[in-house]
Amino acid sequence: MANLRVAQKEQTRQRLLDTALDLFESKGYAATTIDDIAAAAGTTRVTFYAHFPSRRAIMAALIARLNLILERHESPAHGSTATALVDVVHAGTAEAIGTWVRAQAARWPVIRPYILSASVAAAVEPEIRELVDAWSEEVVGDIQDGLDLADRFEPATRHFRGVLAFEMLDRTNLHWIRHQWDIDTDPALDVLVEAWVKLLGDG
Repeated sequence: MANLRVAQKEQTRQRLLDTALDLFESKGYAATTIDDIAAAAGTTRVTFYAHFPSRRAIMAALIARLNLILERHESPAHGSTATALVDVVHAGTAEAIGTWVRAQAARWPVIRPYILSASVAAAVEPEIRELVDAWSEEVVGDIQDGLDLADRFEPATRHFRGVLAFEMLDRTNLHWIRHQWDIDTDPALDVLVEAWVKLLGDG
C-alpha cells in the first residue's frame, strides 16, 4: 500500500509537470496561474502545493527534466555536466563535433517547449533567469573542460571559446524554433559545425 501511494504521488507530480509545460507553451508563463495548472491537471491548488511551493519551483523542475532529456548529470564542479560534450571537444575532430551537434539537433522537437517556457519565464522571474544563466554556464564549463583535457588553445581563451560556442548553438536552436527549417536538409547545421570546428577543433 505504501508503494502504491508513492507511485500515485509521483504520477500526480509528473501530471502537474506535463500540464504546466503544455500551458506555459500555449498560454505563456506569465499568463498561467497555479489554479490553471491544477485545474487542467484534474487536481486542486492544495495538491499543487503539496508537490511544488510555487510556479517558479515547477519551472525549475522542468529545467531539471530538460537536463535528463539532454543526458546531463550532476557534477560537483559545474552543477551538471554532459560527458559526451566534454569528450567531443576533447577529441576536436570535425567528425566527432558534427555527430554531436546533429544528435543535439535531433532533440530540438522534444526540447522546444522547455526552451520556450524557460526563455519566457526568465524574462519575468529573476530567479529563473539566474537558473537559466547558471545552466548555460554549466554547458560552457563542459566545453572548457574538453579544451583543458586536450590542452588546446591558450588557457585564457578557453572559457570564452565555450561562451561563443554555446551562444552559436543556442542561437541556432532558437532560429529553428522560430522558422522550423528542415534539420536534415537545411545547411544551417553544416555552418554551425564548421564554426565549432574552427573555434574548438584540433587543426
